[in-house]
Amino acid sequence: MRMEKENISLSQLLTLLINFLLGSSIVVGVGGTAKNDAWLAILIGGLIGITIIYLVHFFVFRFPDKNIFQVFEFCIGRKVTIVCTFMYIVYFLYISSRVVRDFGELMATAILPNTPIEMMSLTLCLLMAYIMYLGIEVLARTSEVFTPYIFGFFLLLAIFLFASGSVEVQQIQPILGEGLKPVMKTAFTELAFFPFGEIIAFSVIYANLTNKKYSLRVSMAGVGIATILLSASSFLMVISLGVDSVSRSNFPLLSTARVVSIGNFIERIDALVVFMIMLGVFIKGSMFFYAGLKGLEYIFNQPYRYFALPVSMIISLFSILVSVDFADHIQEGIKMVPYYLHFPFQVVLPLILFLLVKWKQHRSKSKSKGDQDGSRQIKSSFIKETNKN
Repeated sequence: MRMEKENISLSQLLTLLINFLLGSSIVVGVGGTAKNDAWLAILIGGLIGITIIYLVHFFVFRFPDKNIFQVFEFCIGRKVTIVCTFMYIVYFLYISSRVVRDFGELMATAILPNTPIEMMSLTLCLLMAYIMYLGIEVLARTSEVFTPYIFGFFLLLAIFLFASGSVEVQQIQPILGEGLKPVMKTAFTELAFFPFGEIIAFSVIYANLTNKKYSLRVSMAGVGIATILLSASSFLMVISLGVDSVSRSNFPLLSTARVVSIGNFIERIDALVVFMIMLGVFIKGSMFFYAGLKGLEYIFNQPYRYFALPVSMIISLFSILVSVDFADHIQEGIKMVPYYLHFPFQVVLPLILFLLVKWKQHRSKSKSKGDQDGSRQIKSSFIKETNKN
């Protein structure tokens, strides 16, 4: 069956990447093990993210109209690819359910404590299903429209924090007090997988770009902007709350917003932070959802829209079953997910695919060179025979 071609502009790609990387990272905070140097670890993690984007574009430039599943088929055939695709579907949908759980925990704990978490997860998943039924173009346009508000609200939050006198810049000191090792360890063992390694979900979206010529530059810019925002948010959290309070808080950026108090008039600007978090979580959960749906589209050869509603209900269910409580949810994300899920699907399988593509290209070049040499030999022998006659 012929699938409908969808188009995404470079500006939409930029905003999708920014919101995707902010996503649940801005909910729970990242780089906490580096303590007051978390902002520096995030900057180093951003360099890793740019490297990952560059590697993703290795496939984009060689297979401009194929997603990661179709590239696997090119290398190893459809039968084996179906197995790999099924594993990626489970991975993408599981991470989507974890992102939905982050949203549910935030709302149930800090915003709507009397509303069951099941209702909030179901509501978000229904919204994601509706957006996916309309198509990835609608999600891209939604991201493009609302992203400027993210920058505006973040700037307001920073201004209000400094204006209220709630910050103590000396809390960021000493910089690199324990040396560079903890920062590098955090960047390469935590941030490399979450959030930057999760960019692997975008391997299904580049085939829809209208202009692939500048996609690498735009993608690097998106990762760079998101890195700066994450680093700046970490910096604000430390100078406002202190390292100890940040490590104890379930939602440190929300706690940071609550310390704002200007003349007993501008207070409790939670709404600004909640909007930023909700948009990021919605985009990130939807992107993983879309990646899983594209895998189903590949296996069953049916438009992914057909699977949107039933799969969204599965995500909603597993977002509740994925862990007992928020503490268990965080521990699972720290101890298990990076090693048993992120590493195989973000590093091992893409590396195998990279080697397969290089081998295929080398083989095809050798074959074409052999054919050319053979044709030259035939031509030279023909000329010799002609001269003899």
